[in-house]
Amino acid sequence: MAKKNFKNYILNGAFILLIAVLLFVPSAKALLIQGLMEVGLFNPSVEKQTLKNEPALALSFKDANGKTTTLSQLKGKVVFINFWATWCPPCLAEMPSINKLYEKYKNNDDVAFLLIDADNNFEKSLGYMKARNYAMPVYQMNSSVPEQLFTGSLPTTIVFDKQNRLSFKHEGAANYNSKKFVEFIAQLRDSSK
Repeated sequence: MAKKNFKNYILNGAFILLIAVLLFVPSAKALLIQGLMEVGLFNPSVEKQTLKNEPALALSFKDANGKTTTLSQLKGKVVFINFWATWCPPCLAEMPSINKLYEKYKNNDDVAFLLIDADNNFEKSLGYMKARNYAMPVYQMNSSVPEQLFTGSLPTTIVFDKQNRLSFKHEGAANYNSKKFVEFIAQLRDSSK
């Protein structure tokens, strides 16, 4: 009887420890979310979501070297923008899928990627990218962002079509390397209007 109780205490302790790790260790939570993405959860809805037919407001981004890029300079390209932070488990969970999508399009002049560092700490975000061998471009906002685009929820991903119209917005983690999303980006890239 004492052995059975001891075994139950050990199992309960291990379960409580596992829950604590998942609650308080961002990388453990990110790993769990990544596993759920692999089985098909967290796929973004890719029905074209043109929220407004007017061009987006003037958005400006700054890279780690201080070079400024504006959304209007990227007109004629599909623009994938992801707001993320190194302390955000769902952000970290979706990074491998974003990196795979980036790898597919990094040499394509019709698609641009901007990963917006919500930490406002280039050293930290670039260190994260380097540690994982990601070559995705990291930026910080150099202008205000309308609430229509970003309410502060991390991660948030938005995609603009070639005319700088908002075509996609998703708050929360998602698998951006899913077949449907890759096809969605390809459709935007191949459209001329």
